[in-house]
Amino acid sequence: MTARFEAYPRAQAGEGHAAGDALLRLSGWFAGRRGWPRFTIAVGAGALGALAMPPFGWLPALVVSMTLAVWLTDGAAASGGLGRSLRRCFLTGWAWGFGYLTAGLCWLGSAFLVEADEFAWALPLGVVGLPAVLGLFYGAGFSAARLVWSPGAGRIAALASGVAGAEWLRGHLFTGFPWNTLGMALGQNPWLMQSACLVGLYGLTLLTVLICAAPATLATGRRPIGRFAPSAAAASVLAGLALYGAARLPERPDATVAGVRLRLVQPNLPQDAKFRPENREDIVDRYIELSERPPEAGRELPTHILWPESAFPFLIQRDPASLAKVGRALRQGQHLVTGAARAEEPLPGERLRFFNAIMTIEPGGRIVDTYDKVHLVPFGEYLPAPLDAALRAVGLRQFVSVPGGFSAGSRAGQRMLDVPGLPPAAATICYEAIFPGAIVPTRSETGAPQAAGLILNVTNDAWFGDTPGPRQHLAQARLRAIEEGLPLVRDANTGISAVIDAHGRVTASLPLDQEAVLDADLPVPIEGRTLYARFGDWPFLAMLLAALLCALGAWRRA
Repeated sequence: MTARFEAYPRAQAGEGHAAGDALLRLSGWFAGRRGWPRFTIAVGAGALGALAMPPFGWLPALVVSMTLAVWLTDGAAASGGLGRSLRRCFLTGWAWGFGYLTAGLCWLGSAFLVEADEFAWALPLGVVGLPAVLGLFYGAGFSAARLVWSPGAGRIAALASGVAGAEWLRGHLFTGFPWNTLGMALGQNPWLMQSACLVGLYGLTLLTVLICAAPATLATGRRPIGRFAPSAAAASVLAGLALYGAARLPERPDATVAGVRLRLVQPNLPQDAKFRPENREDIVDRYIELSERPPEAGRELPTHILWPESAFPFLIQRDPASLAKVGRALRQGQHLVTGAARAEEPLPGERLRFFNAIMTIEPGGRIVDTYDKVHLVPFGEYLPAPLDAALRAVGLRQFVSVPGGFSAGSRAGQRMLDVPGLPPAAATICYEAIFPGAIVPTRSETGAPQAAGLILNVTNDAWFGDTPGPRQHLAQARLRAIEEGLPLVRDANTGISAVIDAHGRVTASLPLDQEAVLDADLPVPIEGRTLYARFGDWPFLAMLLAALLCALGAWRRA
């Protein structure tokens, strides 16, 4: 095993090849780095790869990034015995992931500056600490790839299976955080993103690594077919994805649901002293004024009005005057869907529980239905239970100032939101929309089958200002529409509010940092259910197994 890798870097370096083959020498140079130089290059390569994420979408950056990752892993894999090489592959992968996540998530620092007097000290924990922890997944992925690493194209399949498996785990373990999963590199182009309806985000992730890492084999030093075939295959797969997407994407806009006229209210309220309970009347009046603005010429009055996540800095369910004012502003037949915190009366001996919720309100001010957020943001909406007491002892609390933090809604409960006049709505609040396969329930709490007619997402990205964060958030929510074959209606406080059809096309939107309303129709779902909606991540897991078997076969032959 060790001898196999000891000879490999020397072949990479160009021995036995024409002196002018710069690519071979370059790959050998990267493979030969040790210690801090390898670590620094890995961090830089990962940071470069972040340019493939929204809002930049520069796929060639990830091609260079993954190619360097392969060459660096070549050198780490040849570092003596199995244990030593595994450790070096882990550190290489961790460094690559740290650079990728730090560059891609640096906008998180904006949230720590909203209440800088209380949270600015913790900014490094979010900007550097979170990528450092999440980088462990990439370290594990590179180490797993090392177990079946071999010269030639086999190592591309090894890296793809290791990294894609690590990304799946990152999206599921410890509440999950699938933000900027590598598959988003293909999940932005209107044609390339269509395959998400078949294999989902994680399937796109496996394909992304296979495609972007394939050029590393141009420097294997083997006969031309061995050098160029993987890159040619990757180009063919990319072209195939594009052709499938072009064929799936209708030329005409999707039809719309008859009798539904949406109004998305984007109030552009800042997360500062103005958003305080004592300003409740001004805040409610602002929402009502925007909701009552006359529609554009030729459009009828809206049937459904949407307000964003946590629209009020108070509990409107416990404020009869404000609730009545909202109810009086609704015309006959209109319904309001709004984000709002709510409280639930405790059982004897328990504290008052708070939920981040969506409410349906009808004329007169009666709350028709409520959805409680299930997937809360750690440190943003609650402190993880094992750390809660210790963190509060040093004066740390979650960003949202709620006594004890929010409680999560029941995962087993009814998650469809009942909005009279709308198809059944799969409700999501804020970053719940980034979790593939987890936002559209197929059965109610009683076990009865149910089918959603749209994905409804309310959010408040004011925490992150004019940064890549809100744009990445929209792009990830947009991919859910394609995976599930459902239209997406997204109302945000400061943007980006949008209506997206079931093919991922933005039919109407509002930009960041703009106070405005958006009047739009509701697109219809696709006919039938997508492959991903029916089988979830099973197609991805089958692809992952196939890639792993290819890597294992190449390893056994080497």
